[in-house]
Amino acid sequence: MTSVAAYAAPAAKAPLERTTIERRPVGENDVRIEIAYAGICHSDIHQVNEGWGEAIFPMVPGHEIAGVVAEVGPGVTRYAVGDRVGVGCFVGSCRTCEFCRRGLEQYCTSGMIGTYNALDENGDPTYGGYSEQIVVDEAYVLRIPDALPLDAAAPLLCAGITTYSPLRYWGAGPGKRVAVVGMGGLGHMGVQLARAMGAEVTVLSQSLRKKDDGLRLGAGRYFATSDPETFTELAGAFDIVLSTVSAPLDMSAYLGLLKTDGVLANVGAPEEPVSVNLFALMGGRKKIAGSLIGGIAETQEMLDFCGEHGITAEIELIRADEVNTAYDRVASSDVRFRFVIDTATI
Repeated sequence: MTSVAAYAAPAAKAPLERTTIERRPVGENDVRIEIAYAGICHSDIHQVNEGWGEAIFPMVPGHEIAGVVAEVGPGVTRYAVGDRVGVGCFVGSCRTCEFCRRGLEQYCTSGMIGTYNALDENGDPTYGGYSEQIVVDEAYVLRIPDALPLDAAAPLLCAGITTYSPLRYWGAGPGKRVAVVGMGGLGHMGVQLARAMGAEVTVLSQSLRKKDDGLRLGAGRYFATSDPETFTELAGAFDIVLSTVSAPLDMSAYLGLLKTDGVLANVGAPEEPVSVNLFALMGGRKKIAGSLIGGIAETQEMLDFCGEHGITAEIELIRADEVNTAYDRVASSDVRFRFVIDTATI
């Protein structure tokens, strides 16, 4: 075992503090990664606060990991020392179920093994990217294209794939009209990706505060959802409405924005349940869908797509000892658009 420095929450809702954790030895098919940057995802805050249920403590969050390979096991064939790599939201799955075989490891019937707040195959807690190093089976490591800077690429490992996967699955592209709900860490990625796919993009945000950003990143139009006229003007306008917000929405109102056969795809995960009037679905054969990150192959596809199109997250780089302040600012929507921790400061 190797001792490494990390930032961890010692208990639910507790501030994160510097600590030491143990990383396993590099096994036959393992890659040891010197972490350079770790993005802060709103999911980290939900889990530290046990907003999604009971959690495992101490917790080292972080599933937007970018770094460099420092060591490989003797059976590793995909990576070599010095390669630029990333780790996303999971570090294991059964590999044998229907979904793992289809490259949908995130839907593994045995349950994917989360990068943190989970138990690995040996029953030991997993610890995430707010740390100096991580050891991961090569099957769950991603290659980061040379065209992408590591710090701005880190959030692609969650925010990027979380928005790319539903846009791709539901057919965002030329001739399609996509509305992105929310202009935060997820939303600003959804705007760039949908635009690069060739879709016509509209942002729906609570206010017009980030309008200039939305238009700069590729949206053609920007509307405030606090204005009731927005839902009247845009009724029946969209093929895809991608909701990225972590707060409960009036689902019926947003379904009203869809064309016949349109889809309201949800990637934001509010802690509270939502309700819907089924007539809002039936009138137009509309769909409410959910999407959970993406599999390894699709995540690599997303990274390569971003490399080809020059797409990265817009970030604010912080020191590790600023993480608690960053959490407060994320909760207050005071970030454009993603915090990334410089792990050299741990």
